[in-house]
Amino acid sequence: MISRAATVLRSLKEHPEGLSLGQIASEVGLPRSTVQRIVGALQVERLLISNTSGGGVRLGPELGALAEAARFNTAELCRPLLTELTQATGETSDLSVLRGNKMIFIDQVPGTHRLRTVSSVGEVFPVTTTANGRACLAELPRDLALKHAQTEAAQTDGGFDVDAFAKILDQVTETGLAYDNDEHSDGISAVGFAFRDLSDELHAISVPVPTSRFIRQKPMIEVAVRKIARSVQKVMRAA
Repeated sequence: MISRAATVLRSLKEHPEGLSLGQIASEVGLPRSTVQRIVGALQVERLLISNTSGGGVRLGPELGALAEAARFNTAELCRPLLTELTQATGETSDLSVLRGNKMIFIDQVPGTHRLRTVSSVGEVFPVTTTANGRACLAELPRDLALKHAQTEAAQTDGGFDVDAFAKILDQVTETGLAYDNDEHSDGISAVGFAFRDLSDELHAISVPVPTSRFIRQKPMIEVAVRKIARSVQKVMRAA
């Protein structure tokens, strides 16, 4: 029952305008009567509410409260791992979350070098030219990832090669790591990975480094990042 309820909630995640019972049943592959029972139970808990403007139901306010709590817990859970990553590399470690087609920084442990990269918590970064953004896009269905990328590209002056970007995402999927090779900010490169938190939101941990140092330190940083990626998965399973 819980897994079916979760499936219903996820079906509405991409439809903020709401869906009818029949549409939900079609999306999740369950009988309409089963969907009706699940939706009724979720409405009692305010996890779903009636969509008065267009009929059907949409995600309810209680989910927002749960999501806020989960976001705090994600930063709290990851803080020791960010610290460990910074201690292992001497470089800044960032935690960010995917919001639509943007990355938002939610925590950071500054590096120990005099020349280091620093971003403000709450700062917004693009998805197509950053290691954390590419890592998160690679975790999405490819058509949705490319839609986000094209939306972002349309807001800039530069051209956008969909096929070339799709190959970048393929490489991220294959290796588990995403890179920014001096593409977002001149003189700064980065490596990162993505993961889903307890509320199924996509986050990324990344290590931005001055490019001159990144070229020399890249193998060491990759080893440290992969180790933290394994630790994140263990922490999320245990939480």
